[in-house]
Amino acid sequence: MNVPRNSPVVATLRLCLYALLVGLLALAAVRSGDSAHPRGVVLSVLATCAVFAAGAFSTTVRRSRRAAAVWLAALSASWLVLVALSPDALWVAFPLYFLQLHLLPARWSVPAVALTAGAAIASFVAHGAPLTPGAFIGPLLGAAVAAATVLGYEALYQESERRRALIEELVATRAELAAAERTAGTLAERERLAHEIHDTLAQGLSSIQLLLRAAQRLLPADSPAAPHLEQARSTAQDNLAEARRFVRALTPPGLDGGSLGAALERLCRAAAVDAPAVRFSVSGPPAALPTPYEVALLRIAQSALGNTLRHARADRAEITLSFMDTAVALDVVDDGVGFAPGAVGPRPDGTEADRTDGGFGLPAMRSRAESLGGTFTVESAPGQGTAVAVTLPLPAPPESAGSASTGRGRLLRPHSVGSPA
Repeated sequence: MNVPRNSPVVATLRLCLYALLVGLLALAAVRSGDSAHPRGVVLSVLATCAVFAAGAFSTTVRRSRRAAAVWLAALSASWLVLVALSPDALWVAFPLYFLQLHLLPARWSVPAVALTAGAAIASFVAHGAPLTPGAFIGPLLGAAVAAATVLGYEALYQESERRRALIEELVATRAELAAAERTAGTLAERERLAHEIHDTLAQGLSSIQLLLRAAQRLLPADSPAAPHLEQARSTAQDNLAEARRFVRALTPPGLDGGSLGAALERLCRAAAVDAPAVRFSVSGPPAALPTPYEVALLRIAQSALGNTLRHARADRAEITLSFMDTAVALDVVDDGVGFAPGAVGPRPDGTEADRTDGGFGLPAMRSRAESLGGTFTVESAPGQGTAVAVTLPLPAPPESAGSASTGRGRLLRPHSVGSPA
């Protein structure tokens, strides 16, 4: 079985099984007077109990399948001796079925159960009992019930484990998406404040400074108001510099060193230090992007490249930022082991894939792209590498607002996902 042996349900079933086995052995000892060898039956019961106790209280048997197999072999041998002496020991076969199915792998447990059932039928016949269908059906039916019970519980346990893993992944993805939304909201608010300061406060202070300078030129140098004008102009200049510092401080982290292209280039240089060759390229004339676009594309590039470094075992990777007439696109391509999007199970490198749409944080990347009205695609296959493509529609300029409906038709023109050269 693949069910953990230390789970509460298994521990409770094990205690019940041990109690059943001890009770059946005690019954054989009590009815030993009906046997032709009562002393031999009692001694055999005691020997079977000793073998059983040695394994039941041994931590080695619980931890090692090899030790469990040895213990079951010894227990089965002592039971065979007992069942040869007393027909009442036949019923001990039923708890033995469960022990064999629980402690042994499937390729050993099923043959062991079949052999135990055959031994029980043979002992029934050897002790002179009348040959009836029940003599054969009873042990076989008991073996079938034991196998169905154990295998059914294992199937239920595996299904519950899959559901538990799925719930954990959904919770983790929801938390990641919530964090991404909070970050996006924070960055949007920072951008709004930066624009407000730049467009109102900074512009107002700049206008005040220009007006005061013009007033200074119109007044005589010895005018009593000249020092006050100079002081006012200096104060406006200082406050303007302070406002500009606020605007710079509100620049999103990771993008404060320049444009999105510069941030992606730094990302590739940092990743290529102890990783595969990572190349960055820009296609088309660069255009200014809204801060949420830059943040989303940078985060998606970081996540996709992180997946490449952790999982793809690639020799080369490439990030391409493409500026088009009505959209901006980001491609992250590698020549690694690849995976089957949407598949559940191990990847070619033997590690377990994420169960949510191919894994590796793809839901969070897709959510970032779709929150801005964009598209997110993944192309991959085992041994074929992976290509992640994001396309975001550029907002229409104010003067073209009237033709937004016509421009939207050209928004999502086909954008190919290439492969590293």
